[in-house]
Amino acid sequence: MLTRLRTLCEIVSAGLFALLFAAFVIQIFTRYVLNDPVVWAQELCSLSYLWVVCFAAATIVKEREHIAFDLIYQGAPPRVRRVLAMLCSGFLVVLFALGLPGTIDYVLFMGRMRTLDLRIPFDLVFSIFIFFLVVTVLLGLLRLWRLSRADFEREL
Repeated sequence: MLTRLRTLCEIVSAGLFALLFAAFVIQIFTRYVLNDPVVWAQELCSLSYLWVVCFAAATIVKEREHIAFDLIYQGAPPRVRRVLAMLCSGFLVVLFALGLPGTIDYVLFMGRMRTLDLRIPFDLVFSIFIFFLVVTVLLGLLRLWRLSRADFEREL
């Protein structure tokens, strides 16, 4: 089931990226070939970029694939790496969980406004960030649980 869910997330991410690329090509074509640029394509590029980055970062990019400054971490013994990983994951879980209510409130507040060209409500546009925060908190809790087990070295 997890493999199917991951495959679905990869398909959604690829679709969002294809939408971004198509809007980009339309913008280039209308601007430089037709000499009559369409404004909505640039907005669609921005929105699909926001969605593909937040969705993919939350669902398909693994912990090890994120950018990290791990010079000290990699040189430490496994038990020290375990503590460092737990501190880092715990800090992110707490920080993101504390920021979630204010983020939800602000996203709902933004629903009063719409994008300029496509007229999409901003609460829909930024709802992907709430998804990102919730999934990141849940995955952080899962990582903390895995690090607390006896076979923690697989998680490092």
